[in-house]
Amino acid sequence: MPNVTMTLDADILRRARRAALERGASLTGLVRAYLEDLVRREGDSRRLAVARLEKIWAGSRAVVGRVTWTRDDLHGR
Repeated sequence: MPNVTMTLDADILRRARRAALERGASLTGLVRAYLEDLVRREGDSRRLAVARLEKIWAGSRAVVGRVTWTRDDLHGR
């Protein structure tokens, strides 16, 4: 696994080490668990948003025709 170097305020570092110790974890384990949870929640949020959009699209009566314009048509100078 790659290593990450961080700069933290001394008080934050002391308190984070204490929090890790109280949870029976290492500081590295605590940070890893937090980041894994963050990434998982972000993925879940995106999947939920896509599912909502797909539901809206499925219920829509909008009809999208064939694209007949070119880039030049859009950016006529």
